[in-house]
Amino acid sequence: MRVQEYGRGNPRVIVLIHPSIVMWDYFEYVIPLLQGKYHLIIPVLPGYDPENDSDFTSVEEIAAELAEILQHRQIAAIDCLYGCSMGGSIVARFLADRRIPVYSAVMDGGITPYQLPWILTRLIAVKDFAMIFLGKLGGIKLLEKAFATDELSEEDIQYAAQVLKHMSLRTIWCTFESCNNYSMPEEIRTDCGRIEYWYAAAEEKERKADIRYVKEHFPQTVFRIFRDTGHGGLAVREPERMAAEIERLIGEQHNEDSRADIEEKNVH
Repeated sequence: MRVQEYGRGNPRVIVLIHPSIVMWDYFEYVIPLLQGKYHLIIPVLPGYDPENDSDFTSVEEIAAELAEILQHRQIAAIDCLYGCSMGGSIVARFLADRRIPVYSAVMDGGITPYQLPWILTRLIAVKDFAMIFLGKLGGIKLLEKAFATDELSEEDIQYAAQVLKHMSLRTIWCTFESCNNYSMPEEIRTDCGRIEYWYAAAEEKERKADIRYVKEHFPQTVFRIFRDTGHGGLAVREPERMAAEIERLIGEQHNEDSRADIEEKNVH
């Protein structure tokens, strides 16, 4: 798995993980807003890499491989770990693995494992696969029905068509089967004290089960609702707002660290 890096000399690290049916350039409007102050690391996920014919593997494998890549680059901690939709699934698993400290994390419309009987999860995976497969064959407008998203512009449609053309059938299947059913530790623990779950007001019904799961397994999570956007719409339609929210999270964590240092010095 490749990664794209920007602002490499900056001390604070932000990792951005994209959703499905897009590639790493999903963050093209966010990158210039943050690279001057932060070290940005953007994984080029298997199956979504325009430079090779790899296939998507699983949420678990990608989270583990990302940790190995960051450790190889001597990244000691992540100041903000952000993932949207499919990327939010990888964030959840990454936090549960606890291989690298994460100071703040965002699951933006993140998908959590279905808490349903096995046969129902298979039927849902088949439905999702069929919808995206039809989009790959040329019915891209069907994607608007598959996801709670904004109205697609002509530019959006052309972009999605290019991504779908690159995606193999195996990647389409593994993306949805894994995001819906990835495994998590029996006891989920994380050292990340500042977690936020973001979702659009228009997708509240679709995210109901995910919100319930996050409340149960990541009880420290703060939930934030965004109006006038759809599923995964911030990076593309409101990049300034997304960048500001990430900076807010990092700033709040930095202020907490500063207060803790002052309190520790006062004690001694």
